[in-house]
Amino acid sequence: MAQQGLLSELWAFMRVRKKFWLLPILVVLLAFGALLVFAQGSALAPFIYTIF
Repeated sequence: MAQQGLLSELWAFMRVRKKFWLLPILVVLLAFGALLVFAQGSALAPFIYTIF
């Protein structure tokens, strides 16, 4: 429930203040975070750690 409210509030912020350039940044951050979470216990972990 809280996440639904957060997403709708963020969308309303971007729509009212014309900050649509934030959307690609948020998508990349979410994708990167999901990659780190899902690859944590897999065989991809050594390859992810070499990026840093």
